[in-house]
Amino acid sequence: MSTRSDGKPVRLADADELDDLLAAEPLVLLELYTNGCGKCQAMEPVIGTVARVTDATVAMANPGDDMTLLDRFEVRSTPTFVLLRDGEQVATLADGFVETDRMVTFVESGGESER
Repeated sequence: MSTRSDGKPVRLADADELDDLLAAEPLVLLELYTNGCGKCQAMEPVIGTVARVTDATVAMANPGDDMTLLDRFEVRSTPTFVLLRDGEQVATLADGFVETDRMVTFVESGGESER
C-alpha cells in the first residue's frame, strides 16, 4: 500500500488496511466520513493541505464500508478526525467543518490544542 509518497490522503477500504497503515506510519490523521456528507466533502481541501504540510500520513475511511470502525473510534457524527501516534489513538476531533489552520495545529500539537 502506498502511504504518503505523493503527499495526498490515502483512501482505506477497511480496518485491515488501516491496521497495515498504522504499522507502517508513526503519525496518522484518520478522517471518518460518509458518502453524501457535505461537511465531509468540504473538508477534502483541508485534509489535502494537512497531508502536504505536516509529518502526518492522512487517511480517509468510510465506516459504512467497515462498520467495525464506528465502534473502534466511537464515531457519532461525520466527519470525525482521529489522530493516532504509533498505532494508538491520542486525540479525536468531531466538530464538523474545521478550518485549515486549526486542523494543522491539531495534528502538529499531537491533539493537545483541543484539550
